[in-house]
This record gives sequence, structure tokens and C-alpha cells, in this order.
Amino acid sequence: MLVDIGALTAQDLVRATAMRQRHDARIGDILLAHGMVNETTLYAILAKQYGAEVANFDAHAADVRLIDALGADECLRKGLLPWRRVGSTVLIASCRPEQFEDMRPRLTALFGPVRMAVISETTMHEALMQSRQRKLAKAAETRVAAHESCRELDIARLTRVMSAIGFVVIAATVAFPHAMFLALVCWAILVLVITSILKLAAAFAQARVSQKRQSTFSTTRRTQKLPTVSVMVPLFHEREIAGRLVKRLSKLTYPRELLDICLVVEEDDTITQDAVARTDLPRWMRMIVVPRGGVKTKPRALNFALDFCRGTLIGIYDAEDAPEPDQIHKVAHHFAQAPPDVACVQGILDFYNARTNWLARCFTVEYASWFRIILPGYERLGLVVPLGGTTLFFRREAIEKLGGWDAHNVTEDADLGIRLARHGYRTELIRTVTDEEANCRLWPWIKQRSRWLKGYAMTWAMHMRNPRKLLADLGWWKFFGVQVLFFGALSNFLLAPLLWSFWSMPLGLHHPLQDVVPNGTFLALGALFLMSEVITVAIGMLATSTPKHKGLWKWVPTLHFYYPLGTLAAIKGLWEVVTRPYYWDKTAHGLHDLIADPDHQDNVSPQVEQKPKISVQDAGSATGDQLNVDAFAVTQSAQTHSDATVLHSTAPLVLKPCNRVAIGDVPYKLTQANRVDPPTFKHASGFREARADFDNMPAATPRQRRLTFGLNLAYDVKDIVPVSEPVQNDAGFTGANSDLSPVRPAPKRHGSDTSAHENPIATGQNIMPKLLQNLPRPVADNAQMAPDMAHTAAFSDTPEWLPVSPRQKLRRLKRAINGLSPKRK
Repeated sequence: MLVDIGALTAQDLVRATAMRQRHDARIGDILLAHGMVNETTLYAILAKQYGAEVANFDAHAADVRLIDALGADECLRKGLLPWRRVGSTVLIASCRPEQFEDMRPRLTALFGPVRMAVISETTMHEALMQSRQRKLAKAAETRVAAHESCRELDIARLTRVMSAIGFVVIAATVAFPHAMFLALVCWAILVLVITSILKLAAAFAQARVSQKRQSTFSTTRRTQKLPTVSVMVPLFHEREIAGRLVKRLSKLTYPRELLDICLVVEEDDTITQDAVARTDLPRWMRMIVVPRGGVKTKPRALNFALDFCRGTLIGIYDAEDAPEPDQIHKVAHHFAQAPPDVACVQGILDFYNARTNWLARCFTVEYASWFRIILPGYERLGLVVPLGGTTLFFRREAIEKLGGWDAHNVTEDADLGIRLARHGYRTELIRTVTDEEANCRLWPWIKQRSRWLKGYAMTWAMHMRNPRKLLADLGWWKFFGVQVLFFGALSNFLLAPLLWSFWSMPLGLHHPLQDVVPNGTFLALGALFLMSEVITVAIGMLATSTPKHKGLWKWVPTLHFYYPLGTLAAIKGLWEVVTRPYYWDKTAHGLHDLIADPDHQDNVSPQVEQKPKISVQDAGSATGDQLNVDAFAVTQSAQTHSDATVLHSTAPLVLKPCNRVAIGDVPYKLTQANRVDPPTFKHASGFREARADFDNMPAATPRQRRLTFGLNLAYDVKDIVPVSEPVQNDAGFTGANSDLSPVRPAPKRHGSDTSAHENPIATGQNIMPKLLQNLPRPVADNAQMAPDMAHTAAFSDTPEWLPVSPRQKLRRLKRAINGLSPKRK
């Protein structure tokens, strides 16, 4: 029907049908995602197809009584909106008309006779926001059951208990200073030893798994359609980061018709709303405004936006995140292979400004140890996994069953990890990395860490209101893990000053316990403390043994000066538990994230070595029918790489009509004798949008193609002749300022000099391999699920600074031989 009225081309219909067979998406969503039709035309034709009318809310507003009868949240989940009553019949507007008949029995039981009207999803969301946004906002605060939420936590009682404990400790310290000092030191040592043993066990568990390299290709033969994935990105007072966030998320290679990015913004946050409004959002990215409510926290915003999501998988990113381009492919593949009880997948977090200063380096070491060794080890030991705040993906049915996130908990991620375990779900970690911005300023770091520790205290207190129920839900092993992870972490930070006194032993100073306990006991306590410090340093060394963290191992010993900052944060966090339990201490973003933007050439970090661009610029001009394309110019944006950051070189190639190329400093012209056929294309994600643009482009204008695979620029170099006039690039610069390829002829043998202006054609060389030798190697579709071992697995290879056994040397030699070509073997 769309083709008949001229709203859709036959070619677009064929492509959309092919995508529909591979993806779990409606044909209409595919057409809209690729801009093949507009939304108004699509739903008008749908109404004609189903013999229904298009709902017009301007003429007749939606009846809020009918909406409340069904429930605003149910309207969002089912894509239905009770519109108005006409006689004895209720008109139900639906943005999913193909599902209406399945819902008819329930709607008839609720409203009586019903009739369908068609409405676009955008219009339905706007109508609900206008009529029932306050009710939806209130529901977002109370989605989690009361017995599992911090909103029912008796803060007054908790304050009395904490005050009583503090008073008793102070009074006992004044009355019996030596005895109290010994008791507190012993408790701190005990908790530290238990924590260190768990870390060591986690490291060994992760080491055994990391040595088993995963296969690049999946062995499964069953056909699986990719699911729709919704990713929520909470934003608050993000003036500078909105445009860069859109650019980073646009590098995701997941099919656009299956991608739903929701930018979640508070209603009174006009700063972020204006920043997003100035940004040209693609069709698959939209902004959701959260109305004002009783609390203003990230989990409340996530709860509100959850019902507006379209996907069966729900993900979370932070404002400053730079995920791997194929990350969502890996997540979808992992969920497809995982059993149903795996409700959550956690990715690895890292930093792209790791070398900004000392604080950023230590923060990077801490994250590397936690996300690459300790947390995966906890998962393999069967302990509860406290989630991170970003790069989380959930099965929608599971997160809705749990009621979403606790809107009154400032560490909703850690709390959700416990609630998942209590309901019988599991969390698994996958080898995909998201780079974010390290908080590398002292006071903001303390504020951020204090919020985390405050949330740990509130989460532990809430779940320990009924210890027997918690024990029955988790079992002894996981219950023990929760006590160590949450209460043990708080104890370590608060009692850390007592443990610092043991550093007086290596310095030859007197320790207060030497006068209280026997010398053997004192030495045993000191040895346990030093052993735990050695374990912490060893895990940090292993975590930073990857190529991405090259050189950070030497900063691991300085963690002894880094962790004391956590004591200040713990004191601040516990004080806020009493004074401001639901206050969300905002962390500023966008201060050091320009290093993650390869296109931001003015803000490249000094540590980043910028590679020159590889380009063959268009120097010719032709219009209309006179256009005679002899070649296509290849332009690749500059790729940057350093030890400080790993940038994703997935920018598509842009082909432009041209008749000149540059080799070294010399321009060459292609003769008319040898025309070059357009490059051949193969299927690749990221090519669909460009293909649609190419086919819809007028014939009288030069066409651009985005190329990912199948590059074929081979032509006979005898048809390239040098030209005397300077080559002008797209920016209008000539000569030394022009953006020319640095490809030069190979030097002659025996040390003979080669002139910069020597024609390489005279030597009979094929220049195209040299022209393309620095282009990034494409990643095949079937390799998108493969783990990036070099950047994710800390144990994949033995670090160079560790002794290597003969067996390991033989294993390295075999891997090196297997990587050679058959001829070189």
C-alpha cells in the first residue's frame, strides 16, 4: 500500500523485508528507523489496512477515567490508550494494531464493546505525559515493594542505634583505652584478612577461566533473531556532554531498527534539555522528560523511563560512557546463549583519561582490579555480585518483576544485585569494555565515594532488617558474602587509621600494642596486615598487566596513599545517612572526556600520539550529466591511539568522485583510458543507512557511499600520471597544508636515496596496497561476539615482569608460529 501511493520505493521495501527476516522488529519500525517513510504516512496507511480511524487527540482529548481503569503503566507496556466512549463502545487507540485482537477479550471484559483506532507511538506517549505524568512519576517512586525499599527504612531508629553505638565506643575508649584499641585492631585485622582471602580466591577462580581462550565463532547452528535493545542514559546538568554522547553512541554497530536510546532528563533540568535540543538526534534516539517528584535520584528516573522503553533487553549507560562499538551485539549473543535465570549482564568499566594525574591512575588501577579480577571471581565463586552503575543489561521481564530500581537508594545498582540474588536470578560478567571519565579531582572524588559508601550502609541496613529472611533467600554462602562485601567494606574504611599504625614497624617506631600484648601476638597481627597489603598490590599488578594499562603497574604501590581518602568519604557518607539519607551527590561529567573524541583534534591529550590521516582527496569537479567518475577518493578520519586510551576505529569510509590521487607530496591524475568500477559492497552493519541514502540521492549530484567491507580500489597504475598543478583538498588548502596521504614509494635497496618526487609508477610498483596499508582492518560480522582478550582479560598472558616457566615459553612459541602465514611457517 505504501508503494502504491509512492511513499515507499520498491527497493526500500525489499531491503526492509530482508531485515525483517533477520531481526525481531516490525516492518514499520524498520521503515521508520531508516527514514524510508514518515510516521504520519505509515500510521495513516495502517489505519486504512485495519479499517480503523486515526485517533485525533486535538479534536477529542483522551478520557483520563478510561486511562486509569486500564492503568497508565499498562498503557505504555501494551501500546494502548483508551481514548473516548462513543455510545456504548469505547475507542481504544493502539500503536500496535497487529496485537489488538489478542488484547480484545481483556479490554472487552474491562470496558464492554471496544473498537480500535490507530495512533503513532510518539503521539500516544505525548498524550499520556500530558494527562497522567504525575501519576507515572509517583509510581516510579514506589515500584519496589516496601519491604525491599529504603523508603520504609526507619531513619530515626537507625540514627538512635548509630548514636548509641558511637557513645558506647567513645565511653569504653575513655575508660579502657588499651583494651578498646586492641579490640578494634583485632576486629579490623579479622575483617581485612577475610576480605583478602576472598580477593585471593576470586583471583585464582578468574585466572583458571581466563587461561581458556574463547572461540571467535559460535558453534551453534540455530537461527536467532536479534532482539530490540533499549538503553537508558540518565542525564542531569550535562551542559557540555550531550553532543559528544550522541557521537559516541552513534558508533554502536547494532542495527538501528533494533536500537532504542532513551536520554532520561529531569523536568526542571533546563540545562540538559537545551543541550539535547541543540543536538540533531537520530530517529533511534529520543529524550524522555521525568516530572518532578518527592525525590530526585537516578533510580527514580530509570523507573519512570522503563515503561517508555521498547526493547526486550534494557541497558544503562552513564552520560560520559564510550562503549565498544559491538558491545550490544555481544550482550544480545550472551543472553541468547544464557539460561533463563541469568537476568543481568555486567560489562567491564575502564577509563579513557587514566593518565590525567595520580588520582586518575590510582582510580584506574582500582577499577581494573575490581572489574577484571575480583568481580568476575566473585561470580565464579557463587557470591552475590554488587552491580556497577553502568554497562548493565537486563531481561525486561525480570527487571519488571522486581519492580525496577529502589528510588530511595543512592546505590541502586548494588541493592539491585542483592535483590536479583534473593529472587533466584543470576548476574554474569562479559568481556566487553566501556570507557568512562575518571573522577580525578580530590573533593569530587570524596563526594562520589561517600555516596557509594552511604548507599552501601543503607543497603546493608535495609536487607538486614530481617536477617533470617535474608539468610533463607540467599543461603549461607551468599549471606556470608553480603556481610563481607557491604559491612566489611564499611569496617575497613572506618577502622583503616588503626591499621595504618602498623606501618610504624618497618620504620622502627614504637607501636602502642607492644605494651599490651605479647611480642609474638603483636608480630602475628603485623604479619597479617602486611600479607593483606601484599595481596592488594599483587592483584593490582595482575590487573594492570594488559596492553591497555601498560606502565600503570608502577603506580600500584602508591595505593597506600590512595585508599586513606576512602576513610574521609566513609565518615562523610555515614554522617549523611543521618542528615540527608536520600540526597544524591551529583558527579560532574565532561571535564576530561574530550580525549575520547577522535574528531576533537584541538583537545587531544598530550599522551595521545595522533596518527596522520590517510586520504585521497577530490581535486576534480563535475556536475549533472557531465559527471565522469574515474575513481573514488577514500577518506579515513584520523585514528588516535595511546597507552592512555583505546579509541574505536570504526568510522566508515567515505567515497567521493575524483580523478586525482596523491602519493607522498606529488599529485597524480587518472587518465580517461581506465575507468574504475565502483567498489563492491558486502553486507555489514552500519551500511544500511548509507545504502538508503545512496539509493535516494538524485542522479545529478555526486553520490557518497559509506563502505565497511569489500573495498576494491584496484586499478592499473600505468594510467596514473603526475600533474604539475597543486592539489586542492576539501578544506580549500593546497601544498604543504593539504590533507594528503603520507604514502611514499618504497626506498631503494643498498641504502640508495629515493627522491620525494620520484614517480613510483616508473618502478612498476602497485601503489594501492601502500595507499591502503594503514587503514584499520574491518571486523567481520561473525566476529562481533568475540572477546577482546587483549583489553579485557588480565590473566590471558603472563606479564613480562613475572618469571616464565618452560611450558609457558613453549606455549608462547606455538602461538607465535600459528600466527604466521603458511609460507613463513
